[in-house]
Amino acid sequence: MDLLNTLVDKGLRRESPTREEALAVLATSDDDVLDVVAAAGKVRRHWFGRRVKLNYLVNLKSGLCPEDCSYCSQRLGSKAEILKYTWLKPDQAKAAAAAGVSGGAKRVCLVASGRGPTDRDVDRVSDTIRAIKEQDESVEVCACLGLLSDGQAERLREAGADAYNHNLNTSESTYGDITTTHTYADRVDTVNKAHAAGLSACSGLIAGMGESDEDLVDVVFSLRELDPDSVPVNFLIPMEGTPLAKEWHLTPQRCLRILAMTRFVCPDVEVRIAGGREVHLRTMQPLALHLANSIFLGDYLTSEGQAGHTDLEMIADAGFEVEGAGEVTLPEHRASVRGGGCGSHDGGGGCGSHAGADGDAGCGAHAGGGVCAPASTAPRPAEEPRTDLVAVRRRGAGTDLAPNA
Repeated sequence: MDLLNTLVDKGLRRESPTREEALAVLATSDDDVLDVVAAAGKVRRHWFGRRVKLNYLVNLKSGLCPEDCSYCSQRLGSKAEILKYTWLKPDQAKAAAAAGVSGGAKRVCLVASGRGPTDRDVDRVSDTIRAIKEQDESVEVCACLGLLSDGQAERLREAGADAYNHNLNTSESTYGDITTTHTYADRVDTVNKAHAAGLSACSGLIAGMGESDEDLVDVVFSLRELDPDSVPVNFLIPMEGTPLAKEWHLTPQRCLRILAMTRFVCPDVEVRIAGGREVHLRTMQPLALHLANSIFLGDYLTSEGQAGHTDLEMIADAGFEVEGAGEVTLPEHRASVRGGGCGSHDGGGGCGSHAGADGDAGCGAHAGGGVCAPASTAPRPAEEPRTDLVAVRRRGAGTDLAPNA
């Protein structure tokens, strides 16, 4: 049995691939990318059908962050000409959220720049959560406020938050290369705090920062162990004025392989295509829907995405359907009694069973001419940086212009 058949069988059983198998997915050639998409697509459809969950970002506080994350346009010392504003009032945030929900979003993600919230900040965000829930109690609300202190996750849960996002971003071994003002362990601690408070944990990665295939596999396996219900896969948007502005390592084919590897490692988890899909996947975005079951609608925190109506047309044209507010996102074995698709963490199970997660088995049998490739390969650089596709957000939250939803 070849590599892809092995990975499909494991994905349908919620069994982890080996690290060697995950590396082999990333090492497949561009000629084999459609085979990789088709295989991972079988796993995606088995657990999530043809539904696509829409999420909408509301940037509650933009810019002027004291942290030095190299990838971020809001970082300490950033020269990116982004919007900068302090906290939106609850009514402003509620209006922004309503725009996303009217465009089809099921989840609203409330994000604020900074190392982490003060207790007063938690009060502010709690007021905003309650305002959104009073407007539409069916809306899922995810908070993303940085590193959490003891008791803050519980307070957000009490205010009505359904989920908390805090990404690992890259492997533990290379984390210090992109951030020095906090640690990888700090991020893991915050995800665990969200879990412990009963919030649905959302944690993902950023690809395209110059990392190796081994780094990508390491972070995805670390995410599997942390057991988030949703895994956002961001593709670096190299913003002018940031240290990583010249990092253009991604091609559409490599992005698809990264998404496929993530799906194989976390088969029954909400895999979300997050920032950078328009910049790096470009016209191949519809293929990515066969791998991920969730996307962001419209714009991002400091950059603009494609038009919201274009997102909806893309989903329909690719033969998928927008997930309704009354549908549970996660498979039954992961879904909790709380509505909105937040997963159950009882028993500590990961993104599927952990059986074989650290096994040493290779790529599976090669009978039948499978596409099992060498264990690692350097990423092929993009032909030309597409700086024309990177647009700073000038509309929506924090402006007087209508949002893109």
